[in-house]
Amino acid sequence: MLNVFKSKKIIVTGHTGFKGSWLSVWLNELGAKVTGISLKPPTTPSHYEELGLYNFINDIQLDIRNLDQLKNIFSDVKPDFVFHLAAQPLVKKSYENPFETYTCNLIGSLNILESLKSISNTCCVIMITSDKSYANKEWEWGYRENDELGGLDPYSASKGSTELMIRSHINSFFPIEKGVKISIARAGNVIGGGDWAEDRIVPDTAKAWIENQQLIIRSPNATRPWQHVLEPLSGYLNLAFKLYQDPSLHGEAFNFGPNIDDNRTVYDLINELSIYWKGLDFKKSNDNNSFHESMLLKLNCDKALYHLNWKSKLDFKDTIKMTADWYLNYYKKKVSVLDFTKEQINFYQNNI
Repeated sequence: MLNVFKSKKIIVTGHTGFKGSWLSVWLNELGAKVTGISLKPPTTPSHYEELGLYNFINDIQLDIRNLDQLKNIFSDVKPDFVFHLAAQPLVKKSYENPFETYTCNLIGSLNILESLKSISNTCCVIMITSDKSYANKEWEWGYRENDELGGLDPYSASKGSTELMIRSHINSFFPIEKGVKISIARAGNVIGGGDWAEDRIVPDTAKAWIENQQLIIRSPNATRPWQHVLEPLSGYLNLAFKLYQDPSLHGEAFNFGPNIDDNRTVYDLINELSIYWKGLDFKKSNDNNSFHESMLLKLNCDKALYHLNWKSKLDFKDTIKMTADWYLNYYKKKVSVLDFTKEQINFYQNNI
């Protein structure tokens, strides 16, 4: 499956972000010709900067809301594959700046599709949205791909509305004979090394641990489908490969998450991290959240298993260990970030 990407021209949007930087390194290791399109790195430190990603891919720092320039890049590159990850990914920030959230997530995705209309070559496109695209009703069972879309907060609503727009564009402008095939990917809560985003549990925990400060937990009993970053990325690659082979997947959406019985609480996550990060101190916040936050979210990934032969490979303990090991290596400066990131990719790819 992985050989299909060798020498292919691939556009990754959001390559300066957490998941995008991991995917760009992986594709480069597979021999792909990667073009990254993104804003400047959203955090300091930055996985993108620590990797020196700009040294070995075609690095373009551009706001995807700039349609004219985006069209020119697509026309020049003539991509064989596109992985669209660029987004405003934070729930709290969506309350602070809903306009930016909607324009980045909805209009940015629209511009990707409009740019694809201008190319004449065949191309497989994976539009990455979110598990928060679902109208979350706090169900005990996992959401399936045909469940209702929605969202009570601006971030979730931006992702739900983006999916409606994608489906409309596929139906209106991308008949199968055009040669541009598009699928949608929804992933659970992704963790792993190199994430330094604000108000995210693993980066906040890592900062508190390394600075010897007490971690304040907002929602300790919130349950999430935690998964290592390489898990959904393997799903995206698998979906792109199957879409390349099978046009019937055009327009289909797929969930990528851990086994449904492997959802854990925030407390579970922190307790497991404390095994590796000795001396980690934490307590629950006394303040009530000023914004809506789901307490329970599960995904059903049976469709990915049936159509893609994909399922989560890492259990919860392995996920935490790989995440903790990455930060331990980063802060202790044992191996370069690039080399250690490649080591984890190769371990996942070849040994799991």
